[in-house]
Amino acid sequence: MDATLLEVTERIAERSRAERAAYLERVRQAKSEGPQRRTLSCGNLAHGAAACAIDEKHDLLADVKPNLAIVSAYNDILSAHQPLGEYPALLKAAAAEGGAVAQFAGGVPAMCDGVTQGRTGMELSLFSRDVIAMSTAVALSHDLFDGVLALGVCDKIVPGLLIGMLAFGHLPSILVPAGPMPSGLSNREKSRIRQLHAEGKVGREKLLEAEAQSYHSAGTCTFYGTANSNQMLMELMGLHMPGAAFVNPGTELRTALTAAAGKRVAELAAAGDGFGIGEIVDERALVNGIVAMLATGGSTNHTIHLVAIARAAGITLTWDDFADLSRAVPLLARVYPNGAADVNQFERAGGTSFLVAQLLRAGLMHADVRTVARGGIAAYARKPFLHDDSLVWGPPPARSLDPDVLRSVDDPFDAEGGLRLVSGNLGRAICKVSAVKREHRRVRAPVAVFDDQDAVLECFARGELDRDVVVVLRFQGPRANGMPELHKLSPALGVLQDRGHEVALVTDGRMSGASGKVPTALHVSPEAIASGALNRLRDGDLVTLDADRGVLEVERTEDELARRRPAAPPDRGVHGMGRELFGTLRGAVSSPEEGASSFAGGGGV
Repeated sequence: MDATLLEVTERIAERSRAERAAYLERVRQAKSEGPQRRTLSCGNLAHGAAACAIDEKHDLLADVKPNLAIVSAYNDILSAHQPLGEYPALLKAAAAEGGAVAQFAGGVPAMCDGVTQGRTGMELSLFSRDVIAMSTAVALSHDLFDGVLALGVCDKIVPGLLIGMLAFGHLPSILVPAGPMPSGLSNREKSRIRQLHAEGKVGREKLLEAEAQSYHSAGTCTFYGTANSNQMLMELMGLHMPGAAFVNPGTELRTALTAAAGKRVAELAAAGDGFGIGEIVDERALVNGIVAMLATGGSTNHTIHLVAIARAAGITLTWDDFADLSRAVPLLARVYPNGAADVNQFERAGGTSFLVAQLLRAGLMHADVRTVARGGIAAYARKPFLHDDSLVWGPPPARSLDPDVLRSVDDPFDAEGGLRLVSGNLGRAICKVSAVKREHRRVRAPVAVFDDQDAVLECFARGELDRDVVVVLRFQGPRANGMPELHKLSPALGVLQDRGHEVALVTDGRMSGASGKVPTALHVSPEAIASGALNRLRDGDLVTLDADRGVLEVERTEDELARRRPAAPPDRGVHGMGRELFGTLRGAVSSPEEGASSFAGGGGV
């Protein structure tokens, strides 16, 4: 085992010892009480079985078969979730074959950040994770279930489902994905047209045509943003059926993997003493997830989501853990925005099975972990395929089938994972450099300070940013406005960089996995509205962002900053698009470094 991996894992376990022990005791207590249908009153149980088919009703009332809960984030707006509409019937049939009953227990909300980017509705996005967790708990609160099948793919949905499932950590559970859409217009060409539109060189019609060619069918968007990072993490944390992450929707293999998930949960539930999801998600599994994120250049959103997931399991992760692991984990994949390829090309190059085999060979994954599959994490180093209409798993390719996309540990794209923790008198922040050329990783320039992303774009359109500049966009943190993602800025900032300027972005907001070639300090903590130093910056201050040295500094003394009057947050109002309903969450949310959670003051569930 890699020494850094062991050291980080041990310190996570040590700092989490008391809270993790308390969590596992709750899990053990819930497990010892057994299936709760046995304790329900006759009226309670009759309600829960009333709408079942005759055979299922008999099995539930007689308590002769396990009952599985299906919790789904299906809707038609998220292309990644549209295929989930057909899953409940498939999973019910698979559960029946496995000797269990399955009931659709509840739906959870699932908003599409691709639709709400740059819009007021985006201010609900991060908070939707906690709403999804609570909705999952509501679905499972009927106390009728012996196992869980959770259907979801994108952004906040998978972390929300997992946090909710960890509140029922005694139940055997599997996350069931839908897979990426087939490749359309290349992500690099899409990015090029976006930049041309930002410069006014192509119109809306051409831009819309390109976007529609990119996002063209059911399935996850093909770039390596938070949605596909979710799938990578869930797979390498052992919460998927092996190889399930990147198989396209509507294929026979996809159907077989979905059915296999239903049968596997039925098997675990029938065992009675089968381990629950709370026992799988331990410090070793979480470190495996971080390694997967770093080795593939995954979404920076997981420096927030994994912290919140860990806390739900009684474990405390810090940004220092991410940064130290990043120094030890090589970059083995280049998938847009870290390269030209999409996730389908990654899968064809060898996919997750090749990646797991390489990481295990290098001692960069904990092999001694529990997973939903038999055989532990080694089962995920095998690739699924159909043989005579049966689902089987075989070895991955001995070498990458496309070294421009996926490489071995002997020939990485970079010796490090590309995630940096930067800090200084402006606070602490996350910087993803896997897509940033080395010559652009240090920027020292005057700042232009904004409180609204539309104001940045208006200033760009007037030519006022056509210079060396550090764009500071503040009051974008979770307490200020829900911490929206700021992808809308990427084309304009990319244009400035292409013109030869030194340019960087510093913000207490988010940029997700779509952060690309412009160096960006994200999630700056403390956020501006919480007395962070960003609220004392003024136009023209010299700021240095040096990702390689871990520096985020303004060239002002502490006394100078302290004498300045803090900027007041903009008066955006709290009404419209349902924002008035989320005031309690804005008031309770913790910092991004603590998982941006509204549960128990941000201290977990």
